[in-house]
Amino acid sequence: MNEIHLIFIDLDDTVYPPDTGVWEILGNRIYEFMEKFVGIPQEKIHEERERLFHLHGTTMKGLHVEYGADIHHYLDYVHNVDLSNVITEDSALRQALIEIPQEKWIFTNACRAHAEQILRLVGIRDLFTEIVDVLDTDPYCKPDPMAFLAALEKAGNPDPARCFFVDDRASNLDSARALGMHTVQVDPTGTVADGHVTIKKLSELPLVLAQGGFLE
Repeated sequence: MNEIHLIFIDLDDTVYPPDTGVWEILGNRIYEFMEKFVGIPQEKIHEERERLFHLHGTTMKGLHVEYGADIHHYLDYVHNVDLSNVITEDSALRQALIEIPQEKWIFTNACRAHAEQILRLVGIRDLFTEIVDVLDTDPYCKPDPMAFLAALEKAGNPDPARCFFVDDRASNLDSARALGMHTVQVDPTGTVADGHVTIKKLSELPLVLAQGGFLE
């Protein structure tokens, strides 16, 4: 069996599918924050959010760097929302993760409180050893390679070649692969990203690991 010691798994749009409505809820909170606390005119918020996200990796980092927004205030405001109406338990995912013996960590550009809520609602929190959130990697965030090095350090500096990284964004996967990690993209459409194994949902991960000889 190939030696894989640790699996990093992204949170949003990876642990749950992108059509749940989570991002509509969080997006509205981000818009409110940008208008109320940063002072960006309502008609410019959408365009500015897109620009900041693509330039800095997260809207939060862009607002902090370019507008001086407080990171903790942003995270508290955006994620202080009950998601129990849109996120439900996923028994198939739980069983799939149970079948994977390797240590599993969440690696997210969101905050720990958001990750804790999502994992609890999905019913899989106990299956993850730890969470690496955006404050753990500050001042970096995915896809910056320094964020990945911070995640590896928190996990005890395992050999990247013995780690899997699962995410929905190709740019994040590219950074992980450049460090030597094995990569898997979660894409409900099944669109294959350049050089990355693609699955439609996270519960298919054991199949990929078995095909690669990473499961006994």
